[in-house]
Amino acid sequence: MPEKIPLSVAIITKNEGQNLPDCLKSIEFAAQVVVVDSGSTDGTVQIASQFGCEVFIEPWRGFGPQKQSAIDKCRYPWVLVLDADERIPAETASLIKKIVLNPSTTAAGFTFPRKNYFQGRWVKHMGLWPDRILRLFRKGLGRMIPAKVHESIVVDPPVEDLEAPIEHYPADQFSKILMKIDQYSTLGAQQAYEKGGKTSLWSAAFRAKLTFVQNYFIRFGFLDGVQGLTLAITDAVNKFFKYAKLNELNRKK
Repeated sequence: MPEKIPLSVAIITKNEGQNLPDCLKSIEFAAQVVVVDSGSTDGTVQIASQFGCEVFIEPWRGFGPQKQSAIDKCRYPWVLVLDADERIPAETASLIKKIVLNPSTTAAGFTFPRKNYFQGRWVKHMGLWPDRILRLFRKGLGRMIPAKVHESIVVDPPVEDLEAPIEHYPADQFSKILMKIDQYSTLGAQQAYEKGGKTSLWSAAFRAKLTFVQNYFIRFGFLDGVQGLTLAITDAVNKFFKYAKLNELNRKK
């Protein structure tokens, strides 16, 4: 067993049985791993328990509130927030250990570049590299914004940028991609509706077309081969349904 350091890891899950084992193996150095699950039926909870995680079953409240609930249950001086489909490679693990164990560390939080892999390929364009994310922070100095989707962490300064990456392996099966599009577009539409957003189907179609052109041509997605084409299309489809569902919500009102 690796030596544990005073670090808590916060993870939220729902049916992540396929992803969770590799994620948990990459953070075996953490003294505490908190898993907040929202109704998994694929053995996710059992897997988390077998790895010694502290598991909590809670109703789904949106990505931001759900992750904040996991953070609130962390008890060590440093907190690392991860998704179940992310991994901490060895070089990054070594750097995190140095930061946590170094009493002279002055930063309140740290950002990492994220390597996004899709269908076996590291996607380097479309704004997906370095895809910098803030994930490590001192307990009490960081919090999630209460967004239902596209949540992020806010940390009191100073915040430093690290060059060691976090690896990300999102769903690459089309059936799961379609489910994710439905979930994210619904949450995005609800969030926009609550802020008073309005649109039309023509606007939704235009936004989708603009998203594809931006990702595939302007951001050089074509250089990422068929994976880049697939991601550009799925992002455009997600954009269309987000605003089409927003239009639907306004019509129902």
